[in-house]
Amino acid sequence: MRSEWSTMKAADFLEFNPRLSIKKGVVATKVAMDKLQPFTKKIPETEQAVFSGGAKFCNGDTIMARITPCLENGKTAFVDILAENEIAFGSTEFIVMRAKEGISDPQFIYYLATSPEFRNVAIKSMVGSSGRQRVQQGVLNDLELQVPPLEEQKRIGRFLAAIDDRIALNSKINDNLVA
Repeated sequence: MRSEWSTMKAADFLEFNPRLSIKKGVVATKVAMDKLQPFTKKIPETEQAVFSGGAKFCNGDTIMARITPCLENGKTAFVDILAENEIAFGSTEFIVMRAKEGISDPQFIYYLATSPEFRNVAIKSMVGSSGRQRVQQGVLNDLELQVPPLEEQKRIGRFLAAIDDRIALNSKINDNLVA
């Protein structure tokens, strides 16, 4: 049986930079750009810092670098390290992507954001002075995506997440063998 995939604009499929609130001066969890590992789903390290601005996100969101060379280097992560209902923040150079209820799956969005098709559109849309180029948000908003039904997205997301979990476990085992 073949599923019916549909064509949707990215902005209709997922929410970019959703509105969240942290009061200035409050100490909150921060994810710095330099802590993200290239092409690695997990956020390896956070810190507590005073909020004065930046992208805000919560569990289930995907954060992707929007500036060169971080985007080209694969700095994209899935947020799953926060306490329940906790809001964290990070660089103003993150694009935050969130699933839309009943339309898209959080895990699927992470894998979509790391796909060559999505990344290449983002990279090719970059404008600005050399060394400080940024993704044009409007290009991503209008990007036409081929997407499966929600249940299929969930199956795909779970399958790929299981592979990532296995890779992370193997890396941990290898690190212990070297130590």
